[in-house]
Amino acid sequence: MASRTTSGRHTRGFTLIELLVVMAIIAALTALVAPGYLKQGDRAKETVLRHNLNTLRESIDDYRADHGRDPDSLQALVDARYLRDVPIDPLTGRRTTWVLVPGETGGVYDVRSGAKGRALNGGEYAAW
Repeated sequence: MASRTTSGRHTRGFTLIELLVVMAIIAALTALVAPGYLKQGDRAKETVLRHNLNTLRESIDDYRADHGRDPDSLQALVDARYLRDVPIDPLTGRRTTWVLVPGETGGVYDVRSGAKGRALNGGEYAAW
Protein backbone atom coordinates (compact mmCIF):
# COMPACT_ATOMS: atom_id res chain seq x y z
CA MET A 1 0.00 0.00 0.00
CA ALA A 2 2.85 2.38 0.67
CA SER A 3 4.77 3.50 -2.37
CA ARG A 4 7.99 5.47 -2.84
CA THR A 5 8.03 8.53 -5.03
CA THR A 6 11.06 9.77 -6.96
CA SER A 7 11.98 12.20 -4.18
CA GLY A 8 12.19 9.34 -1.64
CA ARG A 9 9.07 10.25 0.36
CA HIS A 10 6.56 7.60 1.35
CA THR A 11 2.98 8.26 0.26
CA ARG A 12 -0.06 6.40 1.44
CA GLY A 13 -2.81 5.31 -0.91
CA PHE A 14 -4.02 2.54 -3.13
CA THR A 15 -2.51 1.70 -6.46
CA LEU A 16 -4.60 1.59 -9.57
CA ILE A 17 -4.30 -2.20 -9.69
CA GLU A 18 -5.64 -2.56 -6.15
CA LEU A 19 -8.61 -0.35 -6.97
CA LEU A 20 -9.34 -2.30 -10.14
CA VAL A 21 -9.22 -5.61 -8.26
CA VAL A 22 -11.69 -4.34 -5.64
CA MET A 23 -14.02 -3.00 -8.34
CA ALA A 24 -13.86 -6.33 -10.18
CA ILE A 25 -14.80 -8.21 -6.99
CA ILE A 26 -17.73 -5.86 -6.37
CA ALA A 27 -18.89 -6.24 -9.98
CA ALA A 28 -18.73 -10.04 -9.75
CA LEU A 29 -20.75 -10.08 -6.53
CA THR A 30 -23.31 -7.72 -8.03
CA ALA A 31 -23.62 -9.92 -11.10
CA LEU A 32 -24.40 -12.90 -8.88
CA VAL A 33 -27.02 -11.12 -6.77
CA ALA A 34 -28.75 -8.91 -9.37
CA PRO A 35 -30.79 -11.56 -11.28
CA GLY A 36 -32.44 -12.86 -8.12
CA TYR A 37 -33.13 -9.36 -6.91
CA LEU A 38 -34.67 -8.27 -10.20
CA LYS A 39 -37.03 -11.27 -10.27
CA GLN A 40 -38.54 -10.34 -6.90
CA GLY A 41 -40.97 -7.93 -8.58
CA ASP A 42 -42.21 -10.67 -10.91
CA ARG A 43 -42.56 -13.12 -8.03
CA ALA A 44 -44.58 -10.58 -6.07
CA LYS A 45 -46.94 -9.99 -9.01
CA GLU A 46 -47.42 -13.73 -9.46
CA THR A 47 -48.22 -14.13 -5.76
CA VAL A 48 -50.81 -11.35 -5.94
CA LEU A 49 -52.29 -12.94 -9.09
CA ARG A 50 -52.65 -16.31 -7.35
CA HIS A 51 -54.29 -14.64 -4.37
CA ASN A 52 -56.70 -12.63 -6.54
CA LEU A 53 -57.67 -15.71 -8.57
CA ASN A 54 -58.25 -17.67 -5.38
CA THR A 55 -60.43 -14.88 -3.96
CA LEU A 56 -62.45 -14.59 -7.18
CA ARG A 57 -62.99 -18.35 -7.39
CA GLU A 58 -64.07 -18.59 -3.75
CA SER A 59 -66.52 -15.73 -4.30
CA ILE A 60 -67.95 -17.43 -7.38
CA ASP A 61 -68.35 -20.69 -5.44
CA ASP A 62 -70.03 -18.89 -2.53
CA TYR A 63 -72.40 -17.10 -4.91
CA ARG A 64 -73.23 -20.41 -6.62
CA ALA A 65 -73.88 -22.10 -3.27
CA ASP A 66 -76.16 -19.28 -2.09
CA HIS A 67 -78.08 -18.59 -5.32
CA GLY A 68 -78.02 -21.98 -7.06
CA ARG A 69 -76.55 -20.50 -10.24
CA ASP A 70 -73.41 -18.82 -11.52
CA PRO A 71 -73.10 -15.03 -11.30
CA ASP A 72 -73.76 -13.11 -14.51
CA SER A 73 -70.52 -11.12 -14.20
CA LEU A 74 -67.81 -10.20 -11.75
CA GLN A 75 -69.72 -7.00 -11.05
CA ALA A 76 -72.63 -9.16 -9.83
CA LEU A 77 -70.29 -10.46 -7.11
CA VAL A 78 -69.58 -6.88 -6.06
CA ASP A 79 -73.27 -5.92 -6.16
CA ALA A 80 -74.17 -8.94 -3.99
CA ARG A 81 -71.30 -8.01 -1.63
CA TYR A 82 -69.24 -11.13 -2.15
CA LEU A 83 -66.39 -8.80 -3.13
CA ARG A 84 -65.70 -5.18 -2.21
CA ASP A 85 -64.47 -4.49 -5.71
CA VAL A 86 -63.28 -6.44 -8.72
CA PRO A 87 -59.57 -7.02 -8.07
CA ILE A 88 -56.90 -5.76 -10.41
CA ASP A 89 -54.95 -8.25 -12.46
CA PRO A 90 -51.43 -7.36 -11.25
CA LEU A 91 -49.78 -8.37 -14.51
CA THR A 92 -51.97 -6.19 -16.74
CA GLY A 93 -52.75 -3.51 -14.17
CA ARG A 94 -56.46 -3.53 -15.08
CA ARG A 95 -59.74 -4.84 -13.71
CA THR A 96 -61.15 -5.50 -17.16
CA THR A 97 -58.67 -8.08 -18.46
CA TRP A 98 -60.00 -11.07 -16.51
CA VAL A 99 -61.05 -13.87 -18.85
CA LEU A 100 -64.45 -15.22 -17.81
CA VAL A 101 -65.09 -18.92 -18.36
CA PRO A 102 -68.82 -19.49 -18.90
CA GLY A 103 -70.69 -22.33 -17.26
CA GLU A 104 -73.07 -24.78 -18.93
CA THR A 105 -76.08 -22.65 -18.07
CA GLY A 106 -74.37 -19.32 -18.66
CA GLY A 107 -72.88 -16.99 -16.15
CA VAL A 108 -69.34 -17.00 -14.85
CA TYR A 109 -68.15 -20.50 -13.93
CA ASP A 110 -64.45 -19.68 -13.58
CA VAL A 111 -62.03 -16.82 -14.12
CA ARG A 112 -58.50 -16.67 -15.51
CA SER A 113 -55.88 -14.01 -16.01
CA GLY A 114 -55.83 -12.16 -19.30
CA ALA A 115 -52.07 -11.62 -19.06
CA LYS A 116 -49.88 -12.81 -21.88
CA GLY A 117 -46.66 -14.69 -21.34
CA ARG A 118 -45.22 -17.30 -19.05
CA ALA A 119 -44.69 -17.39 -15.33
CA LEU A 120 -41.35 -17.94 -13.66
CA ASN A 121 -42.24 -21.64 -13.27
CA GLY A 122 -42.74 -21.97 -17.05
CA GLY A 123 -46.54 -22.21 -17.10
CA GLU A 124 -48.71 -19.74 -18.96
CA TYR A 125 -50.59 -17.14 -16.95
CA ALA A 126 -53.75 -17.85 -18.92
CA ALA A 127 -53.76 -21.45 -17.65
CA TRP A 128 -53.83 -20.51 -13.96
